[in-house]
Amino acid sequence: MIAAWWTPFGEHLERERRCSPYTVRNYRTAFEDFYRWLAASGLWERGIDALESREARDFVIEAQRRYGRRTLHNHVSGLRSLVRYWMARGKLSRNPFVAIPLPKLERRLPQFLTEEQARTLLASPLRLLESGGCDAFTAWRDRLAMELLYGAGLRVSEVVGLSYGRVDLGEGAVRVLGKGRKERVCPIGSVACKVLERFRDTYAPARGPADPVLCGPGGTRMTVRAVQLMLKRHLALAGLPLDLTPHKLRHSFATHLLNAGADLRIVQELLGHSQLATTQVYTHVSIARLKDVYDRAHPRA
Repeated sequence: MIAAWWTPFGEHLERERRCSPYTVRNYRTAFEDFYRWLAASGLWERGIDALESREARDFVIEAQRRYGRRTLHNHVSGLRSLVRYWMARGKLSRNPFVAIPLPKLERRLPQFLTEEQARTLLASPLRLLESGGCDAFTAWRDRLAMELLYGAGLRVSEVVGLSYGRVDLGEGAVRVLGKGRKERVCPIGSVACKVLERFRDTYAPARGPADPVLCGPGGTRMTVRAVQLMLKRHLALAGLPLDLTPHKLRHSFATHLLNAGADLRIVQELLGHSQLATTQVYTHVSIARLKDVYDRAHPRA
């Protein structure tokens, strides 16, 4: 019975809305959690269409004990989407999750590296090679991964999904598939171009159009998890906080561009954000930096 509600909606997310596997997974987790709550409360047999707003609110209140605020917001968003899907197909007549109050999200500024920390991190793979801590393939592959994350501001999923057929070294750019499978062209910078060319020509086991840019020695495409673990290794070697993730390198990319005077809308295009408001969070980071400089340097601060 649960599959009858989920499977068509899951296929809709993947094929029509082109949601990422992570979004599909999170929405499925939300629905399964909701189903367990309905079953335990004896409400599943009545049917979702019989659910009142008060009962949906009870579910949200109970879920707050098990999930953080951001996760709860994502789960309710997924449930609203599922109900809207079935309303459009005539199986449900109302959405009990509309106007359900949710706990306010804390406004968190993106965590990022300073420019000096970024330089230290990017130098780590070749320092490790010089000390005999890894082979040349691994050193240049890891350096390339970090150059693409920081130098181009790519998402980690975009980096591992990149193939040589989408690289144009002459233009110094790559074509990536972002969220919603939207394609965009990203400049990657002269340094990243040189590292990519060196790795491709000297160490890559295969370099055909469909071959992955980031791979293992056997040519197998790197996974997101492999990049995450690789980054933690170099963070430790560089003496930097281990809670920094590949996405924090993307934050650093955006912050450093804005600090240097880049136009906000250009940064929006580079990041592949569909809404300017998503990019504007980085302006708060830059303002925070300006205030810090003012407080430390101005005699009237």
